[in-house]
Amino acid sequence: MPMRLSVAFRHAHRSHASIRRPGAGVKVLNPENRFIPVKSAVSYLQVREASSTSGTTETLVSFKSHPRKNDGPLYESAVGGIVQRSREELKAIRETNPGLKPTLAIIQAGEDDSLLEVNKKMAGKIGLNVMQICLPHQCREEEVIEEILRLNEDSRVHGIFLHLPQSFLSKSVRNAIKPQKDVDGVSDLNVGRVVLGDQRHGFASPVAGAVLEMLARHDAPLVGKMAVLLGLEGPLKVTLQFLLQNNGMMVQTRQWSSKHLQKQILDSDVVVFLETGHKGLPPTWLRPGVAVINLSSALMEEQPDSWEHRAEAESSAGVGPLSAVLRMQHVVRSSRRWIQEQQYQPWRLRPLKLQPLSPVPSDIEISRAQTPKPISQLAQEIGLLPEELEAYGNTKAKVHLSLLNRLQHQPNGKYVLVAGITPTPLGEGKSTVTIGLVQALSAHLKLNSFACLRQPSQGPTFGVKGGAAGGGYAQVIPMEEFNLHLTGDIHAITAANNLVAAAIDARILHEATQSDRALYSRLVPSVNGVRCFSPIQMARLQRLGINKSDPSDLTPEEIRAFVRLDLDPEKVTWQRVVDTNDRFLRKITVGQANTEKGHARQTQFDIAVASEIMAILALTDGLGDMRARLGRMVVGSSRNGQPITADDLGVTGALAVLMKDAIKPTLMQTLEGTPVFVHAGPFANIAHGNSSVLADKLALKLVGEEGYVVTEAGFGADIGMEKFFNIKCRTSGLTPDVVVLVATVRALKMHGGGPNVTAGVPLPKEYINENLQLVADGCSNLKKQIQITHLFGVPVIVALNVFKTDTQAEIDMVCRIAEASGASAAVQCHHWSRGGRGSVELAHAVKKVASQKNHFQFLYNLQDSIVEKIRTIAQKVYGADDIELSPEAQAKIDYYNQQGFSALPICMAKTHLSLSHMPEKKGVPTGFILPIRDIRASIGAGFIYPLVGTMSTMPGLPTRPCFYDIDLDPVTEEIKGLF
Repeated sequence: MPMRLSVAFRHAHRSHASIRRPGAGVKVLNPENRFIPVKSAVSYLQVREASSTSGTTETLVSFKSHPRKNDGPLYESAVGGIVQRSREELKAIRETNPGLKPTLAIIQAGEDDSLLEVNKKMAGKIGLNVMQICLPHQCREEEVIEEILRLNEDSRVHGIFLHLPQSFLSKSVRNAIKPQKDVDGVSDLNVGRVVLGDQRHGFASPVAGAVLEMLARHDAPLVGKMAVLLGLEGPLKVTLQFLLQNNGMMVQTRQWSSKHLQKQILDSDVVVFLETGHKGLPPTWLRPGVAVINLSSALMEEQPDSWEHRAEAESSAGVGPLSAVLRMQHVVRSSRRWIQEQQYQPWRLRPLKLQPLSPVPSDIEISRAQTPKPISQLAQEIGLLPEELEAYGNTKAKVHLSLLNRLQHQPNGKYVLVAGITPTPLGEGKSTVTIGLVQALSAHLKLNSFACLRQPSQGPTFGVKGGAAGGGYAQVIPMEEFNLHLTGDIHAITAANNLVAAAIDARILHEATQSDRALYSRLVPSVNGVRCFSPIQMARLQRLGINKSDPSDLTPEEIRAFVRLDLDPEKVTWQRVVDTNDRFLRKITVGQANTEKGHARQTQFDIAVASEIMAILALTDGLGDMRARLGRMVVGSSRNGQPITADDLGVTGALAVLMKDAIKPTLMQTLEGTPVFVHAGPFANIAHGNSSVLADKLALKLVGEEGYVVTEAGFGADIGMEKFFNIKCRTSGLTPDVVVLVATVRALKMHGGGPNVTAGVPLPKEYINENLQLVADGCSNLKKQIQITHLFGVPVIVALNVFKTDTQAEIDMVCRIAEASGASAAVQCHHWSRGGRGSVELAHAVKKVASQKNHFQFLYNLQDSIVEKIRTIAQKVYGADDIELSPEAQAKIDYYNQQGFSALPICMAKTHLSLSHMPEKKGVPTGFILPIRDIRASIGAGFIYPLVGTMSTMPGLPTRPCFYDIDLDPVTEEIKGLF
């Protein structure tokens, strides 16, 4: 007897709250609601007659219950089995992720809840959420895509189902869904996976899956049978066709208008069709035993009254509920894959080939000769997720701090610090050693490694030093982008710093020229007849002990306390900054215009990287901490001696907004395609001189337990390394495994008494010809820096950065003296001329020494007095006999003690060119008293910084700055002269 299977299902409408956006509604449903269990099941096909509304008799075919001996009905068994497996899979996921509640988001046109009910029901059985987004009936394609893109980025949503008319499902709409959330298998990628027979990472249409499930449970085998797909379009047709073919069936796809359609259907064993309007299959077209499946109700292509009426006469079993439960199974699996993606991913780093030339070309020529990998590719290779990356062009990107939460349980890798001997104008090459080492570790030893570097300041780039991206065949690329602007972090710091400076002078002016009541009415204005305090003003009231929230409740005394910071212009400590070496800004007068009403005062500019905000960026561990630190910054004192903070000025929130992107480290790469984080850039002779805590923490998680993070400290070990240990390690809680101490033969010769050098003048013969005596004498500085490292209980490896003028005898002498002085190893390095291959020996030494246990310790206790902490550094690190405090410095110490700042670490601001305060004293000066002329406090950053000798916070340009050589080709836009 001819048979037709028409699948439909009923919907029990329930009331639920709706949150509407313009033109759309969102309904988030509670999956804990109890539902009526499915009673019908399927196993065989049976013809029955049902009266239509017109009074005629219509032949229908439906699945009917067929109990097995020890089994429930087949349909019930199919749905129940999938529900049970999905519940168990979700339970296993929640054992390690108890807060996870996967959600299916349904995007539909209109607010009809019919399809929603069956999906909600199946979601409830498994324990999932369902979110309904109702767009207008006549919504535009852009509106649908906008919703899809929003859901793509919502980590709570693990499945997106487009319950839309076929006309809405354009290629652009379907492919807007992330394939991993495309639980209905409509995207080209997921359909293509079905075509290729590989569904391990994708999803096939649950409607197609339901058809296959039903046919698989039919008594007759499928292999060799003929199936006709009638009226199907798009991804569903392709998916179902290939799924049936993969199960051994022959498949024909036809439209209702096809010629000889009746014969083709009569010759088939399976007919799967989608009705057009109310058109169905005439019974005379169907031969006995054929399986007929109507997808109309499952796809909601019929009018509601049509399929609702038919549902009265037919079983509620069928494709709709079965496809719904398969859809939920996909959501569970999507959530499982999402969890797996969140876990640590092994690196699949593809190093870039390097072919060093001899003689070695200029740095910029080497940089341009290498084609960097797309930054998205590098990110994928090291286990970053796409949503954790914020690209700035093709070669650099910000990395989101959410990575720290994702990998919070991942053990850290080894932590390596690169420091150096006391620097000379000849340069020691700490950056090239850092980069060469990570190139050797990653590209040659196949060990995960990350370099963490500071962002160079425009001051040195256009002043004395030039570029700071490394050099030769050990550099960060593209070096022009590294050296110029990068992602704008220093500009953000400059803007934030100068906003504070502007707020200070404006507040002083307004307080001096307005009454208490006038100030109050402007600080707490009436908006639409309502006055209220902003959150930061409420915080100030609380600090003042005023527990009131209604502006009208304050007494005149309370109003005065609130509006009067009473900043003493003579005690303002906050300076403006600019990222240029401009000596004529070291002392300036502001407020000379007539509009400032005679409120002129003397102040100064510092270089941008000397800003306390730069130090905060380098030491913070997150947005909340950064905002709190910015608020604690002390900008000056009131006339009665109370510290005034950025919070008091009300500017903290604005500063956080300006810094919200700068807090993310920037990802770049070396010449050999290994990863680099570039973040923060505090000067080591002014601030603490290290790259950011956040960059180091992110890198330590990414490299994995067996990997290495190599971070660089500024200037000599007596400055950058000491501050790394006493300040950065205290803040971060991280401790290093090994120190790499960089030296060069020619720098040691200068410390041994070699002549001074002048930029642009040929090197004296002492630095070109072999001179073992100068080398031996200069090794006194190397010995001292090794001793300083041992003060902290960390093993040290000496990396001798070899130049072509060095002789083997000189190299051997340095290595012997270094090892005799307590270095765990002394290794010659040729990274500048050979890249990572030239630092393989150093990489092996680092691997060996870093695996050994060390005994890290701080140099002083924070509870020691300010004077004792300064003295400890001066005597134990610099080798001074004692310290000498100026009256101004002693007064500042007394003030900081009174304000409760005495327990902060010390950040010495002194010359980097000598262990002493005297730049001309090379080697290891002794018998000197260290003069402390002033002491300042960076309360937000969290340290006290004494100014030693004539140390300046604004460098000046030399007679011939580097900018003489820097130019731009107007045709090719290539930058020249950076190095």
